[in-house]
Amino acid sequence: MAITKAKKQDIVAKVADALKDAVSVVFVRFNKITVADTSAMRRKLKSEGVGYYVAKKTLMKRALKEAGYEGELPELEGEVALAWATTDVTAAARGIFEHGKKHEGLSILGGVFEGKYMDAAGMKAIATIPSVPVLRGMFVNVINSPIQSMAIALAAIRDKKGA
Repeated sequence: MAITKAKKQDIVAKVADALKDAVSVVFVRFNKITVADTSAMRRKLKSEGVGYYVAKKTLMKRALKEAGYEGELPELEGEVALAWATTDVTAAARGIFEHGKKHEGLSILGGVFEGKYMDAAGMKAIATIPSVPVLRGMFVNVINSPIQSMAIALAAIRDKKGA
C-alpha cells in the first residue's frame, strides 16, 4: 500500500520535530520483535524520557538532511526506528542498549550525539555511560571517601586512648 504525499510530509514533519528537540538520537535496527515486546519497550523508554518512532528510511533521511548534522550518516540496514532523548544525552542510547540485551533482534546502528553523526561503536560507548543521578552518586562517593577515612582514623585514635 502506497503512502500518500500528504502522509509522507506528515511523517517527515513529525521526525523533524522530534529531531529539533532532541539532545541525542539513536538509529535502531529491529526485527523479529513481537508487538508485545515493542509496546513494553516503548512504555519503558517513554517513562525514561525517550521517544521511539518507526518510519521509512527515505523519509527519515529527508528529515535528517534538513536537521543539518555534521559528518556522514551511518549505513541504515534493515528495518530502522529512531529513539531520541530531549533531556539526558545518554538516555536514548542506554535505553536501546539495555533492551537490546533482552531482544537479539534489537541493535544500535549509529546515531547523533552533540550535533554529529556517530557510528554504532560510538553510540554503544555512549550507552555504557551511567545516568546523571548515578554519576552524581559516584561523585559524592569520591568526595565522601577521604572524609569517611578520616572519621574512621579519628575513631580508632579515640578508642586507643580510651577516651
